[in-house]
Amino acid sequence: MTLLHDLPSEILFQILLCVPPPSVLAIQQVCRKFDDLAQPLLWRSHCRTQFSYWRPEHNIATKLAQNASRVNWKDLFRTRHLADRAISDELEEILSSQTGRIERSERILAHDYDAKDTLLRNFHVNDDCEDVLARRYYSDSVLSGLHRAIAIGEWTKIRDGQPVSFERALVAFDHFVLCDREGDFDEVAARLDHIAKSVQLEDPEFSEAAPRHKAKLIAGYLRRNGITGLADDTQYHNLRNNFISRALQSCDHASLPLISVVIFCAVSKRLGVEAEPCGFPFHVYAIVKPPVGHDLDGRPVNDTLEQQWSYMDPFTSDREVFRSDLEVQLKRMGVPAADHNSLLGVSSVADMVRRASRNIIGSIQTNSHVTSIGSFDPEPDSAFYGALWALLILPEPHSGLFQRARFLPYILEYLERQFVFDIGLIERILLPIFEGTPHWQQLHDAVRVMRAGDSIPKQIKSRNAETANSVRFKVGQIFRHKRYNYQAVIAGWDVECAQSENWMFQMGVDRLSRGRHQSFYHVLVEDKSVRYVAEENIDSTPGPVGTNLMSLAGRHFKRWDDVSKTFVSNIRDEYPND
Repeated sequence: MTLLHDLPSEILFQILLCVPPPSVLAIQQVCRKFDDLAQPLLWRSHCRTQFSYWRPEHNIATKLAQNASRVNWKDLFRTRHLADRAISDELEEILSSQTGRIERSERILAHDYDAKDTLLRNFHVNDDCEDVLARRYYSDSVLSGLHRAIAIGEWTKIRDGQPVSFERALVAFDHFVLCDREGDFDEVAARLDHIAKSVQLEDPEFSEAAPRHKAKLIAGYLRRNGITGLADDTQYHNLRNNFISRALQSCDHASLPLISVVIFCAVSKRLGVEAEPCGFPFHVYAIVKPPVGHDLDGRPVNDTLEQQWSYMDPFTSDREVFRSDLEVQLKRMGVPAADHNSLLGVSSVADMVRRASRNIIGSIQTNSHVTSIGSFDPEPDSAFYGALWALLILPEPHSGLFQRARFLPYILEYLERQFVFDIGLIERILLPIFEGTPHWQQLHDAVRVMRAGDSIPKQIKSRNAETANSVRFKVGQIFRHKRYNYQAVIAGWDVECAQSENWMFQMGVDRLSRGRHQSFYHVLVEDKSVRYVAEENIDSTPGPVGTNLMSLAGRHFKRWDDVSKTFVSNIRDEYPND
């Protein structure tokens, strides 16, 4: 009989590839032959198959391109495996208690992109998982916070004068609406790489063409394949047209002129053509520049001569746009001739970020409908939140702190209602901006209150003989509001109205038929708002649970119980009997 250790090393190596990596570590500790196998290749394979996302400090692309023996892949795997366990432990604590969630989320976020694989694995748990809604909600909340922190990091680099490409500056907006979808910096770059290779493959003589002709070939390929522009002008203000990853992934590839131009410039750069956006009024064109020592038609020129640029509009065509025609348009707009050069020159990256922000806000204001969670369209609140952050970090020229401060109420509302794990971003990014102003105190106080509330255990509200008679509904019940008809789920209760006298006066509580001396309920509404509802306004026969409410319910609940038609509480540390 052949024993395991008698098998050829090649067979043992293939066996180890099929063994869970943590078990391999144990096997290699007790068997010298297994420990002597081709470890670099084995652990490189496990690093590649077990982990898809890596923090930049790992330089994983460079390591994968090297000879396997030059990298200690076993130590690298062990580092990631330990990080995975630590992240998983922190997430379990977040799920098990309402106390200390902010601090635990920050420990996860400290792992940077090494945390993404773990969070995605928890987000994609099976529907029969015991705490499926809570697990998906909080893994998504932390992951989205990670994406936003990375995006904001790019914009702070621009603010601080560091070089950031137009591509990365605009893909940063995609990170605010990413969730578990493809579309981060590396994934967008990979798609653009593929497009650039496809352009070359379509025309074998592409590399020999002059820059002007190359630009036309690129624009033509993008237009023929529907990668730039709009097939339906009535969809111009669709929110998804503002995001590069959505434009590259969607069936129609629809995008606004700014996004079409940035895609064109990114593909051009990969193919050796220098192209940058030109922020023309009410439109965006691409400027194509000649290489040093040649003109756009490939002819040698004297370096001391001023070179002519070419203008392209990849949003509408593959034809060149002449500067003279653009100058005529500017004259018709009443723009002084002295300003033509600046409007027909290369825009700054910061200008394009601001323009993208305004486009996003405009799309949301034009299409004020509520997008269903899980649809391909970006979630409007997240998109708007990203636009606000961009304008706070990269404000309009000559705008003072007063103008920027008008965004703070929105930021704080979103922070409290949806993005509580961004509290560290407020401290690191926004507080220094407003230092020495009354707005600093407003931000500081809001952060302090939120941190204090997160660190203090919840007051326990047990049901007793008194509450059994006065509090009719329980945590986890869904209902429709009798007056406003929205669907919501009960997430807490008070025996009677616990708000201030001023609040009760403003809301007309004493005009209710049962007044203030009836039970009031803290409820989570399908539109993401949190409201305080009198018992007499609750209709407890609401019908099927909507998609939006089901996705939001994980904030307070483990899962939906189809037998009792209620959500199973995940806040029993506060309401132990509900």
